[in-house]
Amino acid sequence: DEMTESGVLDKTALVFGQMDEPPGTRLRVALSALTMAEYFRDVQKQDVLLFIDNIFRFTQAGSEVSTLLGRMPSAVGYQPTLADEMGVLQERITSTRGHSITSMQAIYVPADDLTDPAPATTFAHLDATTVLSRPISEKGIYPAVDPLDSTSRILDPRYITQDHYDAASRVKGILQKYKDLQDIIALLGIDELGEEDKLV
Repeated sequence: DEMTESGVLDKTALVFGQMDEPPGTRLRVALSALTMAEYFRDVQKQDVLLFIDNIFRFTQAGSEVSTLLGRMPSAVGYQPTLADEMGVLQERITSTRGHSITSMQAIYVPADDLTDPAPATTFAHLDATTVLSRPISEKGIYPAVDPLDSTSRILDPRYITQDHYDAASRVKGILQKYKDLQDIIALLGIDELGEEDKLV
């Protein structure tokens, strides 16, 4: 209903892969959607906004297919071809002369571990990441964006002014120091902080 009311339904193509379907089918869903996006970009000459929810399912399906094929798993039980499979998918999300595919991807992070091979492999291909934090959410702050774990390749003096870059770096430095001090406060109490640290 929302898509009809907003007038985008006639400009939308949806591809679904339900969790009760075979892993081979689920593995192909993201690739099928990307093929459709390439058709709209290259043949229909349109700019495409591609939403993938959730890219972890692509990785998970690849792991299940790998197990069915009898391949020896690599790190944390993922398929040994994880980096190659993710690269094939992500490198197709690109611009051509005059038209582009821009992608927004939801990424499930197992056990909130950003170093887990599945999300880490995905992050390597993204221009920006917005990390939502459970601890920030528990404080009632919404959206619960973690500015320390979130990244952007555009936060670079080549793309933004030096003043903007310096201000962002200072803010991140203060937030990191505050995060570090929280551990000390939890163990020893705020009275053990130096006068300068109490100002943070």
